[in-house]
Amino acid sequence: MKNANDKPLSDLFLPSLIFFLPLTILVLVPISQFDAFAEAAVVGEGKEVVALQTWKASLDNRSQYLLSSWIGSNPCNNWDGIGCSKSGRVNQIDLTSYGLRGKLEDLNFSSLPYLSCIDMHNNSLHETIPLNIGRLSRLTYLDLSDNCLSGVIPSEIGSLKNLQFFYMMDNLINGSIPQEIGMLSSLNELSLSNNNLIGSIPQEVGRLISLTNLSLSGNSLMGSIPASLGNLVNLNFLHLHENNFTGSIPSFFGNLTNLKMLWLQENLLAGSIPSALGKLKSLVDLRLNTNRLIGLIPLELNNLTHLRRFHLGGNKLTGQLPHNICLGGLLTRLAAQNNNLSGSIPKSLKNCTTLYRVRLDGNQISGNISEVFGIYPNLDYIDLSYNKFYGKLPKTWGQCQNLTCLKISDNNISGRIPPELGEATQLGELDLSSNLLDGEIPKTLGKLGSLIILNLNDNKLSGNIPPELGNLHDLASINLAANNLSGPIPEEVGECVKLLALNLSKNLFGGSIPLEIGNLQSLESIDLSQNMLIGEVPRQLGQLRRLETMNLSLNEISGSIESIFDQSLSLSSVDISYNQLEGPLPCIAAFQEAPFEALRGNKGLCGNATGLRPCSPVKSKKDNDRRGKRILILILLPVVGTSVFLSIVFGFFCAFWPKKRSIANEPRRSNGNLFSTLSFDGKIVYENIVEATEDFSSRHCIGVGGCGTVYKAELPGGQVVAVKKLHASHDGEMQNLQGFNNEICALTEIRHRNIVKLYGFCLHTRHSFLVYEFLEGGSLGYFLSNDEQAMRFEWSKRINIVKGVANALSYMHHGCSPPMIHRDISSKNVLLDSVYEAHISDFGTARVLQLDSSNWTSFAGTFGYAAPELAYTMEVNEKCDVYSFGVLSMELIMGKHPGELVSSLSSLITAQSILLKELLDKRLSPPSLQLAEEVVYVIKLALACLHPNPLFRPTMQQVSLQLLKQKPALQNPLDIVSLDQLLNIESPTSY
Repeated sequence: MKNANDKPLSDLFLPSLIFFLPLTILVLVPISQFDAFAEAAVVGEGKEVVALQTWKASLDNRSQYLLSSWIGSNPCNNWDGIGCSKSGRVNQIDLTSYGLRGKLEDLNFSSLPYLSCIDMHNNSLHETIPLNIGRLSRLTYLDLSDNCLSGVIPSEIGSLKNLQFFYMMDNLINGSIPQEIGMLSSLNELSLSNNNLIGSIPQEVGRLISLTNLSLSGNSLMGSIPASLGNLVNLNFLHLHENNFTGSIPSFFGNLTNLKMLWLQENLLAGSIPSALGKLKSLVDLRLNTNRLIGLIPLELNNLTHLRRFHLGGNKLTGQLPHNICLGGLLTRLAAQNNNLSGSIPKSLKNCTTLYRVRLDGNQISGNISEVFGIYPNLDYIDLSYNKFYGKLPKTWGQCQNLTCLKISDNNISGRIPPELGEATQLGELDLSSNLLDGEIPKTLGKLGSLIILNLNDNKLSGNIPPELGNLHDLASINLAANNLSGPIPEEVGECVKLLALNLSKNLFGGSIPLEIGNLQSLESIDLSQNMLIGEVPRQLGQLRRLETMNLSLNEISGSIESIFDQSLSLSSVDISYNQLEGPLPCIAAFQEAPFEALRGNKGLCGNATGLRPCSPVKSKKDNDRRGKRILILILLPVVGTSVFLSIVFGFFCAFWPKKRSIANEPRRSNGNLFSTLSFDGKIVYENIVEATEDFSSRHCIGVGGCGTVYKAELPGGQVVAVKKLHASHDGEMQNLQGFNNEICALTEIRHRNIVKLYGFCLHTRHSFLVYEFLEGGSLGYFLSNDEQAMRFEWSKRINIVKGVANALSYMHHGCSPPMIHRDISSKNVLLDSVYEAHISDFGTARVLQLDSSNWTSFAGTFGYAAPELAYTMEVNEKCDVYSFGVLSMELIMGKHPGELVSSLSSLITAQSILLKELLDKRLSPPSLQLAEEVVYVIKLALACLHPNPLFRPTMQQVSLQLLKQKPALQNPLDIVSLDQLLNIESPTSY
């Protein structure tokens, strides 16, 4: 029987189901949504892992090893350089200075949407910036500086609305600045310096009103500075230097009252300095140097009392320096050189104890030098040359214990050189020349053990040269010319064994030339003219193997010099006029080819040189007694003919055997056989060369270049020469007549032991060629490319090559008047002799610099060695050779051309990630300790020569002198020295 209360199960279940169904739906739906979100998160994290690991796999092997922690499926689990949010999403990539090499474009930023910070500066990332970087809407910090990135800045960068810091400096970015950059309204700092950007600054940059730092320096930007920059009132730092900006300095800069640094140097800005700059009272660093500014310095700049650096050099400014320039007592650097400033030194400068470097040279500034300057304990460098200072040198200069350079030449300084100057023991250069100084040279100068250059010439100094100067073992140049110095030349001068140049001319020195001069084996130039020297020329003078120029004129020197200089093959210029010398000339070209003015006024010089009487043949008494009167009668009739014949033979061997006659002294034929030659008959030597090369057979070929083929020719008598036969076109004309003429003009004007010697030339309808000395070693490029040769080409020889090339270029740039530049310094144009001495060759592209005009020309040189500025300007100067020398020096150390590394180093890229030992030629054992110091110093100088801005490269004279100095001891073992420890950011030319 069924109970009345009993109900079917369905009756109980359905109401319950109806009741719980809504609840079930409410619960199940959120659970399903959660699972979907969880699955999406897993997928997102998976994309991040794939993106990062794919990029890692695209890098080189070393980079993959550095990222060896990037394993597994969780980037937040101790992956180096990766940061994550609390929700486990990758939001930071910090791989600063990891030394990574690869493409940035292989990193898929679309899979990393949560990134807020990317810092990859100081690596070797290359190729372009990926366009999908614009997908990173959360990004606030982006630093890709110090890499090798190229291509353009993508316009997609304007999508990064939250970006606050954007650094892209020191890369190879080209193209123009995209106007979309003005959409980055949150931006605080923007640096695109040291790239290859062109065009003008877009007006849209003025919309970035939050900017505190704007740096666009070191590019090729042009046009005027846009007025919209006046809106950037929060700017602290504005760097627009090293570009091609034109127009005037805008007065709206006065609105930027928060500016601390304003760098506009090295542009093409013209007009006057606006008085509105006086409103920038927070300014600590103002650089307007190397522009085209004119007019007075505005008085309003007196308001800039917080200045630490004030640079105005290299303009055409007039008037006076602001008198409050150092009123705040903070100024460290003052550079206003090469203007037309006048008046006196600001009084505030006297008590400015913070001064570190001062350059006021090349102006019309006046004042009593003993009153306007004070004591500067931090002073390192001061140049007051070419002004109108007067008064006596203050004793207080000796209290500048850090002073390395004191130059006050070409002023009206009088009185004595204070002995206290000897207390400035760090001095490397002392130049007090062309003043009115009198009295004796103080003995205390012998305490300046670091001195390299001493110039006291053109004064009224008297007395003897103190023997204490012999303590200056690092001296490279002494110039005491045009004074009233007397007494003998002290023998202690022979202890200055690093001397390159010694000039004691136009004094009252007596006695004989000291024998100890023979100790100066580095000497290249000696001038003892216009003194009262007596006695004979010491044989030791002829043992100076590097001596190139010698002037002994206007003395009372006597005796014969015939055999003294027989081995002085480096001599290129001599003047021995107005002495008491007699006998035959030495049989070397420097004497045989000297003009008569350099030989005249002697007692009895003879020889075949123009203007001298020929030397008579000498017969000994013993021979005459043996032959008697019978022999005398037999030779009486033909004696005249014999004398003439002997004179011709003697002249032939003097000119042909040791060295050949100058092309300037040979008659030129107009019948097609134009030839300046080794002997007296150009036609004979022409035929000898054609015969020796078997009509220029390939069997005698030793090299082929762009403009000619080089042959080895052994002439009758055994003389071996190198003959460069110029290529001819199809019509028989010579292809490069200009290069032919350049080489002749260059090599007949310059003579240096490290420059190949030209013996003669032939311009002929059949064959046109140049005749040089033959150098057994061949080209430097051959040595470095041949493994067997390179292994014998040890470190000491390579360092000597660097020194030799530096000396030759220094001579061309600074020892020739007018200066000469080579324009094609490369390993193929450096030849080596049998003892690995370097000789620069191939002067077909050489050019004489016109000092009073621009030097524009078409491109010449070898790609890979040419300076980067030649890509956008054809105005050449000596700094082009300096850059090529830097490449060549790196090539010697590395054993191969440095390739792309050159552009990286010139932008200071990857310096920390490159160890010096990685660059050394692996075919040689690592250098020993002393040689390691030399190698490191060579690379340090090479890096300075490779600076992308030519103004910041050293001169070859500075390089040559630095290579002579004692090298500093290594602070760290060679194995851990990195390039960033060697980079000299501030070169000597940037003072």
